[in-house]
Amino acid sequence: MEKKKYYISIGTGEISEVKYGNNDEFVVYATMEEIRQLRQLLNGMDQADFGTYVRAHFPFVPYHKDEENDQYDEKLTEAYKMIHQLGDETTKRHIESIGILDDDPL
Repeated sequence: MEKKKYYISIGTGEISEVKYGNNDEFVVYATMEEIRQLRQLLNGMDQADFGTYVRAHFPFVPYHKDEENDQYDEKLTEAYKMIHQLGDETTKRHIESIGILDDDPL
């Protein structure tokens, strides 16, 4: 399948073939199937993020013992790994520079 250029914004969960505004945090080249997989990861981040919002109303639960935060961190790391795999050289260098690909959990 043919790979197309996409602009990715982790913060908004946006995937677009058109560059506009701030949607170009990362540039990837991907097939439709790869974009579908990335979309699932970004949607999973949204679901996990809602869980952290609910959990935030119970401040007696430490962050490091919080399953919702662990799920969000896991989805975030998976998304960055996939973006790194599909990304252009600038995207790859940036993701490598922030250290999220390390084996140590966030």
